[in-house]
Amino acid sequence: MGRSADAREGVTAFLEKRPPRFAMRPSADMPPFVLPVGDERAVLALSSTALLCFISLCSCFSMGAFSPLLPEIGRAGALADWQLGVVAGALGFARMATAIPAGWLAGRYLGTTLCASPALMLAGTVLLAASSSFSVLVLGRLILGFAYTLGTVSGLIALLLGDRGPGASVRLNIFEFSAMIGVLGGLGLVGLLPGHWGWSLSLLIASSPLLLILAAIPSIRRRFPDASRAPEMRASRTSDAGRGDRMSVTLWTMFAVGIVLALAWSAVSQFLLPLRGTREFGLDRGGVSGLLMLAQLVDLVALLPVGRLADGLGRTPVLGFVIVVLGLGTAAVGLGSFPWFVAGCACFGFGLAGWMLPVGVIREHTRAEHLAWRMGLYRVGVDAAMFFGPFASGLLGEENAGIFVTAVGGLALVVGGRLLLTPTGRRAAEV
Repeated sequence: MGRSADAREGVTAFLEKRPPRFAMRPSADMPPFVLPVGDERAVLALSSTALLCFISLCSCFSMGAFSPLLPEIGRAGALADWQLGVVAGALGFARMATAIPAGWLAGRYLGTTLCASPALMLAGTVLLAASSSFSVLVLGRLILGFAYTLGTVSGLIALLLGDRGPGASVRLNIFEFSAMIGVLGGLGLVGLLPGHWGWSLSLLIASSPLLLILAAIPSIRRRFPDASRAPEMRASRTSDAGRGDRMSVTLWTMFAVGIVLALAWSAVSQFLLPLRGTREFGLDRGGVSGLLMLAQLVDLVALLPVGRLADGLGRTPVLGFVIVVLGLGTAAVGLGSFPWFVAGCACFGFGLAGWMLPVGVIREHTRAEHLAWRMGLYRVGVDAAMFFGPFASGLLGEENAGIFVTAVGGLALVVGGRLLLTPTGRRAAEV
C-alpha cells in the first residue's frame, strides 16, 4: 500500500504544501489484499474459517441425503445386501485410496483442490442419480469419495495451519458443526420431499447446495491461492519447534480412535440403521430420516460444549468419555429393541461429537511441514474404516450385521476406557 502512486503523491503534496492530485480509483486500483466490493461482498467479507465452514456445510447435503434413500436404491435396482454394502462402502474405499494423494495435492495446490472438490461432487451425484445399475452406482460413489477427500483434507489443512492459538478445539468443532448442519439439511430435505418423486430426483434436489460452492469459486481462489501456504509454513516453524518428527504412541492412539469413530459411523448410518429401521421396524423414508436426524441433532447440540470441555480439561479424557458413550449407542443400535434402538441413535450422535478431537491432538504433536502427510495418513485409516463398515455389514447381511455393529460398539468401549485410564484422563476425572 505504501508503494502505490497515490501514497507517493500524498507524501509529495504534503512536503510541497499543495493539494494532492490522486489518480488511482477504488473501483480499479485496490491492492490485492483488500477485498473487492461488488455482488460477492457478503461472501468475501467472511473470515477464512467461515468460508471453509460454508464449503463444508454445502458439501455435506448429499452425504446426508444418501443414507435414508439406501433401501429405495436397493429396491429400484433389485440389489442384494452385499451389493448395497459395496455401493455404500465405495465412498469410503475411494476416500481411503486417495487420502494420501489428496494430502499431497492440498499441501501444494490448496486453492485448486478446494475448488475442484465441489465440481467433482456434482459430477458424482449426477452420475449416481442417472441409473440404478450396480456398476454405475459404484462409480458414482467412487467419484464422490474422491471429491469428499479432496474437500475434507484441504479444509482441515487450511484450518489447522492457522489454528495454533487457544480455543483450537472449539474452532475445529465449529468446522465439524458446519458439516453436521449440512448432513442434517440433506436428511431433512429427503424426509420432506414426496416419496413418489423417486430417489434419483430427491438426491439431486438435496444435493443442490453444491451449486452455491461453485458460484463462490472466485472468492475461494482469492482467499486460498495455491502459493499462500508457503509463508504460513515458514512462519509456523518457530512455534512448532517443540513438536517431534516421529510418530509417537499418542499419535498412533489418535489414529486408532479415528478408525473406531469411522467404523461406527459408517456401519450404523450408512447401512444398518436405514435397513434395520425399514425391514425390522417398518419405518418409511421419513422415519429413517427422523432417526438419522435425531443422531445429528444430538451431535450438533453436544459439539461445541465438547470442544469447550476439551480446551478446559484436555482432549484425551473428554475424548475417552465421548467414545464410551459412542460404544453404548452403537451396541444398542445393533441389537436393541425399538426403544433401545432410538436411545442408541441419540448416544451414537453424542459420540460423533468427538470426531474432531483426534485431529486436534495430531496437530499438537505435528510440525507444520509434516501436517499434510500425517493428515493424509490419518485419513487413510479413517476412510478404510468407512469402507469396511458398510462393506462387512453387507457381506454379513442385515440379519448378522447387528452382531458386527455391536462388536464395533464393544471395541469403542475398550478404546474409550483406555483413554480414560491414562494419567491425563485420571487427573481430569479428579478435577
